[in-house]
Amino acid sequence: MMNSKIETPGHIVRTLKDGLPILWTYVPEMPDVDTRTAMPWLTVVGWKYDGAAGQGMPGSQENQHILKLEAALANVELGGFCMEVYRRIGAGLREFVLYIHDRDQFMHEFNRCVAGHPRYPIAINFYRDEAWSELQDLIDDFEAAAPANQGSASPAIA
Repeated sequence: MMNSKIETPGHIVRTLKDGLPILWTYVPEMPDVDTRTAMPWLTVVGWKYDGAAGQGMPGSQENQHILKLEAALANVELGGFCMEVYRRIGAGLREFVLYIHDRDQFMHEFNRCVAGHPRYPIAINFYRDEAWSELQDLIDDFEAAAPANQGSASPAIA
C-alpha cells in the first residue's frame, strides 16, 4: 500500500513507548503539491488490541484479522483518491494513516471493500490537514532521531 502515488519505498523505524516496541513504516518524503492539494483529509484507521501477551504486539489470530483489514485498505487505495502515508503497530495499537480526497467517497469504498468481512473493532477518524503537517512532522521527527533509529530502538517518538 505504501507505493501507490509516489515510488519512494517506505522506511521502517522501531521506537519504544512505555518499554514496548512500536514498528513504523512511513513514506519518507512529501508528495507533490498536486497530490497534497487533492487529498486534504488526514484519515486514521485505528485498531486497539490486547498486546499484553506479545510485548505489545497482537496475537497470531488477531494479527490475521488485521492483515485482512490491511488488504481491504490496499484495495481502497487502488481507487486513486487516497494514499497511505504511514502505519504503526505496537503498544496495543495498529494504525493505518492515509490522506484522502473525500470522506464520503472513502467510506463508500471502504465499506465496499470490507463487505462480507466480519465487523472490525476499529475507529476511523478524519482531520482536515491541507498542509499535510502530520506527515511532515513525522518525517521531521524521524529524521531528527535517525542516528538513534538505525538498527535500534528510540524512545523519542511514540
